[in-house]
Amino acid sequence: QLQLVESGGDLVQPGESLRLSCTASGSTLDGYAIGWFRQAPGKLREGVSCVDRSGANVNFANSVKGRFTTSRDNAKNTVYLQMNDLRSEDTAVYYCAANPVGLCVVVATAAFDTWGQGTQVTVSS
Repeated sequence: QLQLVESGGDLVQPGESLRLSCTASGSTLDGYAIGWFRQAPGKLREGVSCVDRSGANVNFANSVKGRFTTSRDNAKNTVYLQMNDLRSEDTAVYYCAANPVGLCVVVATAAFDTWGQGTQVTVSS
């Protein structure tokens, strides 16, 4: 059974970069689309970015376009979220999730059936 574990969350200053990792166990990530979502205190979970089964990146949130990129390394069974030029509004718990259809056309959380436990990203001076 597929399990996902996020890592890489940290406290950084505005303008800095951070790379999150989502590592799978129990099954290969081949064929899955992997989405990144985030949830700030008091807010709904928001779709951020996604990489489909072919490796194509899709940004769900307009606020991260040009700053965030999702990529995958199937040999390592890992997906990455590269976050550049971080802003205070990027502060949230970040989750990765797997979509068995393998496509990133649907941002709804219901399309992703396996979730990691989350990793905290805090952007503050």
